[in-house]
Amino acid sequence: MSNKVLMPVIFLLFAVIMSACGDKTATDTASSPSASAGASASVSNTGTATYESELGPVEVPAHPQRIVALTNAPNVLSLGGTLVGVDEWTNKNPLFKDKLNGVEVVSEDKLEKILEVDPDLIIADAGSKNIDKLKEIAPTVAYTWGKRDYLAQQIEIGKLLNKEKEAQAWVDDFKQRAQAIGQEIKAKIGKNATVSVFETDSKNFYVFGKAWARGTEILYQAMGLNMPEKVKADALGPGYYTLSPEMLSDYAGDYLVLSRSSEGDNSFMQTETWKKIPAVKNGHVIEIDTEASTYSDPTTLEYLLNIFKEGFLK
Repeated sequence: MSNKVLMPVIFLLFAVIMSACGDKTATDTASSPSASAGASASVSNTGTATYESELGPVEVPAHPQRIVALTNAPNVLSLGGTLVGVDEWTNKNPLFKDKLNGVEVVSEDKLEKILEVDPDLIIADAGSKNIDKLKEIAPTVAYTWGKRDYLAQQIEIGKLLNKEKEAQAWVDDFKQRAQAIGQEIKAKIGKNATVSVFETDSKNFYVFGKAWARGTEILYQAMGLNMPEKVKADALGPGYYTLSPEMLSDYAGDYLVLSRSSEGDNSFMQTETWKKIPAVKNGHVIEIDTEASTYSDPTTLEYLLNIFKEGFLK
């Protein structure tokens, strides 16, 4: 799930985009219409392959060279895919800024712009209202956000780009490293210590479950750290839960990961309500940049893994 944009907007777009952003987030429901969804067929003599998408088979370039990613652009970037168009949220993300020089910002509502960049492959959200029109422009593969977990989605993009081995290798390595760091963290903070992930848009606060980007997949899934019972009860199912400032202490764990924008109103950090939270008083707060934390792709995950390693083990 982000880019210090207003939170409701973030959630709406994150659901469309996520690509993490993120948890932001979900378990693999795996109830795909096609049991073999995602398995790419062998490359044909014409340089194409049949990708079994969740909406049916799609004939795609075996090695696409002009990709428009209305979703999952960070996943494509991590595999070295060549983008010619991305959504505005990926374009604004500071982690990808340098990699997107010359790449157009496009949207499904401005099809003429997509036509102009002449894509040979389009990646979109399965709920897009313009899927049929996108298919008229170029082969279009759609994904339902949250249908797969964050690592399975990366492998899926690897299959689409004919880079499944690279994707799987990164996943295997990342899981191993994140788990090892998680063990170090548990050894330091205690195996029963709890961690909460908060975010604020200057008006409201949010606490996240285990799959809503902001590093939640790393903390709760890869590292196996604990979340407070109230977070588990209220945020785990829906993915996030909205809090008033007065409710923060009820949902605060022994450690806090605080997602905030440096450009937002962070005056709450000077309030007594905030300062009285035990984790704050104990200096157990790890801050992350909201704008750089709303996806769950390899680049973002590596960025956050380093922050958590330094923050918990300092």
